[in-house]
Amino acid sequence: MYNAYKNYETWNVILWISNDEGLYTLAKCCPDYEYFVDCLKGFNNLQTPDGVAWNDATIDIETVNKYWVGSFSDVEA
Repeated sequence: MYNAYKNYETWNVILWISNDEGLYTLAKCCPDYEYFVDCLKGFNNLQTPDGVAWNDATIDIETVNKYWVGSFSDVEA
């Protein structure tokens, strides 16, 4: 556990998306985390400023998408 999340990587991506204006604005246009990551690839943005890859295999996608629905998107994940 890391700050109530499964691990550091999950916490880190949620932290950055929630607190960076550009990432937050992009997130509001995306229905879920997977779509968000695909969009970032187009900008050649492959990791958080802390060095966690957006597509890191240890990220708990289910938790991120649950957070997504309540915080970024009106679309069910």
